[in-house]
Amino acid sequence: MTATGPGGVSNQITGGVFFHAVIQGRDIQVVLPAEVRPALTGLPPASAVFTGRDSTVRALWEALRPDQPGGVQLVSAVSGMAGIGKTELVLHTAHQALREGWFPGGVLFVDMFGYDLQRRLSAGDALVGWLSAIGIPGEHIPAAEQDRSRLWRSVLDAYTTQGRRLLLIIDNAAGEDQVGPLLPGDDRVAVLVTSRHTLDLDARLHDLDVLDPAAALTLISEVIAGRRGPDDPRLHQDGQAAIAGLAELCAGLPLALRIVAALLADRPHLQADALAGRLRDDQHRLDGLSRQQAAVRAAFDLSYQHLPPAQARLFQLLPVNPGPDIATTTVAHLAGLAQHQAAVLLEDLHRAHLIAEPAPDRWGMHDLLRLYAAQKQPSGGGQETDTGQARQRLYRYYQDTTRTANTHLNPNTPADTSVFTDRPHALAWLDAEHTNLTATATTAPTHHLAEVTCDLAFTLAEFLDFRRHFTDWITITTLARDIFQQTGDLHGEGEAWGSLGLALAGVRRFEEAIEAHTRARDIFQQTGDLHGEGRAWGNLGLALAGVRRFEEAIEAHTRARDIFQQTGDLHGEGRAWNNLGLALAEVRRFDEAIEAHTKDLKICQQTGDLHGEGTARGNLGLALAGVRRFDEAIEAHTRARDIFQQTGDLRGEGRAWNNLGLAQRQVHRFDEAIEAHTKDLKICQQTGDLHGEGTAWNNLGLAQRRVRRFEEAITAHTRARDIFQQTGDLHGEGRAWGSLGLALAGVRRFDEAIEAHTRARDICQQTDDLHGEGTAWNNLGLAQRQVRRFEEAITAHTRARDIFQQTGDLHGEGQAWGSLGLALVEVRRFDEARTSWQRAVTAFTSTGDTDSATVVRGWLDDLPPTDSTS
Repeated sequence: MTATGPGGVSNQITGGVFFHAVIQGRDIQVVLPAEVRPALTGLPPASAVFTGRDSTVRALWEALRPDQPGGVQLVSAVSGMAGIGKTELVLHTAHQALREGWFPGGVLFVDMFGYDLQRRLSAGDALVGWLSAIGIPGEHIPAAEQDRSRLWRSVLDAYTTQGRRLLLIIDNAAGEDQVGPLLPGDDRVAVLVTSRHTLDLDARLHDLDVLDPAAALTLISEVIAGRRGPDDPRLHQDGQAAIAGLAELCAGLPLALRIVAALLADRPHLQADALAGRLRDDQHRLDGLSRQQAAVRAAFDLSYQHLPPAQARLFQLLPVNPGPDIATTTVAHLAGLAQHQAAVLLEDLHRAHLIAEPAPDRWGMHDLLRLYAAQKQPSGGGQETDTGQARQRLYRYYQDTTRTANTHLNPNTPADTSVFTDRPHALAWLDAEHTNLTATATTAPTHHLAEVTCDLAFTLAEFLDFRRHFTDWITITTLARDIFQQTGDLHGEGEAWGSLGLALAGVRRFEEAIEAHTRARDIFQQTGDLHGEGRAWGNLGLALAGVRRFEEAIEAHTRARDIFQQTGDLHGEGRAWNNLGLALAEVRRFDEAIEAHTKDLKICQQTGDLHGEGTARGNLGLALAGVRRFDEAIEAHTRARDIFQQTGDLRGEGRAWNNLGLAQRQVHRFDEAIEAHTKDLKICQQTGDLHGEGTAWNNLGLAQRRVRRFEEAITAHTRARDIFQQTGDLHGEGRAWGSLGLALAGVRRFDEAIEAHTRARDICQQTDDLHGEGTAWNNLGLAQRQVRRFEEAITAHTRARDIFQQTGDLHGEGQAWGSLGLALVEVRRFDEARTSWQRAVTAFTSTGDTDSATVVRGWLDDLPPTDSTS
């Protein structure tokens, strides 16, 4: 065949494989004898064990198949960090393609050794190898790389014209200069390229990630089974957990996984947990991940040695960040660079697959690369080193920015807008950096930066409380407390005990919280800090209320109030009156609670504390509802809502809407209640208050149930339950289960309702919520009665009655007496039912619930005059 192109360029080709080629200016003449076959021995074998790459294999498979629409993809580039399994992937895919007969011309493979300075091939070197392998005699291979490339493309054109398609694999290329001259001139020849860098090629990109835990476990197990047999005792069920632990230490890196698998296969008596024990030491893990020529450290070395000094320095510094990822802005502070300089270097490291981008503008490192980079840091841990100075810059940045963000969370603090324009931006930063900040606080003392820990323990408290990260709060504050104890800082220790107590109360560890606040109180008494003592008494009262020790809580809040009056702290006094009112309401001393909240309200008005006034009005409304003064309660909550709107406190406004909905529900204004809880729900979603959203969903469902929108109520309570499960609020989850049970009963799904109330009861028992347990027992009895399980219902209502008597909840006791009477009537125990309902009427009358008392009197009127079985 003879082809003539523009300018007189001609390619003369006859059938068969290349016999000789002559370069004459721009003319290429190729003669092909028919019987010589190309050498395909250059394709290395694929590993017997290959797993975890199904989606990428499918993508490459579709790109290579000859019948795909639009023809074969010219180039597919597989990139990823050292040891990620790029070569193994393309070899596995190539062998499959060969078996399918897709490339009758064969497969040519070249390892460019792009990251090995001793063995690195140029494109010209690779062309010599490929042209020789294809049958071109050495004396006919041009000396210039450009001429070799022109000849190579003519050779490829000859093959494809005769229907003998080739697959080219360019492995381990470090740059575009190693790849470009090897590429064909059209898309009839498929090419697979692997590189640790993301190369600038006209190629479909495939970035490889680490293997997931299941695939990692499979890889190790199958290598052992292949070399030692499937009956190897280490592969049995008991050994799988140990192998999984070993795989976790390899962090999903295939090279590391294959090394540990080979080490276990080498020695049949070596146990996976023993090998894992050797690798758990971060300082020696990389050394342990080696076997003969295979070594993780050596693979990383080849990438590292290519880094320019600025990239190498940043690579070394990134492990200074104690969290899993880091923002570009933070990197700039860490390295002492302008943000645009940091961004460029990060992009360079990302192209080299030495760092990952798990989220937009956030950067992370593979665990083993992190260890490697940390070991590349200059020796000496002093603050005078570049690493030490970087750590100081980073930790101070986290410390200062957290303090600024915190001003947007506390409504009583003027917001600092120098960094964050508003609360949502501050909250978004805290959410993004939460893990980093927690890690900074816990690691700072080991780097002689204990003051950072102590500062973060207090400045993060507002955020950790809002997001309900109580475990982190407890961890950080405990560490700060220990530091204060070691340094003899009694005042700091007292503050830390107080913060720790609040965190412990958040996870309902009230007894420990009581102990913490007691310790804080004693320290402040010892140091003569009356103001601190007053706050400690107030916090102690809140913790005592958590275990329903309300009389003691009332005493604690009274002590706090008296101290603040003594010191002239009107703001503290108002807060104490508020807490005292809440405790008084719990023991149904509503008139005193109303007085307490009124005192708080007047103090807030006197001091010009508009935000505090909103809180006081809201709590006053709750107390007014307790004595069934619902119209006044609605007015109080409406005023509170308006104040929070005026002050821009969305979170407070949401609470006010919630409380308003609760009061409206009591006067049967259900549509307005639904609207109020919907407003609360939207605010919680807008402010990212997930826990508040759960409460809003639950209360919305309660209002929907009252207008018989049962399916919507079931959805709402289910959403609430799921949110409380997600946030780890077991107590809230119990409430949601109870509400869900009521809604399920509304559509006569009584068996599910019984299950829901049982779950609610069990959670209340688990969380020591005796009052909630009483409510759950009562609701459980109601559902059991509907399926004629009357004896169980009687037992449930009796348990509820006893609990309400024990907790002093006279209104709850009245409800239990009334429900018990209904169950007793079903088994015709009329005299006992009469007694129960009489007790219910007395209880409702005493609490001012005349409506309920009237309903029960109607039941009494319908009873037979004497007990009868007829």
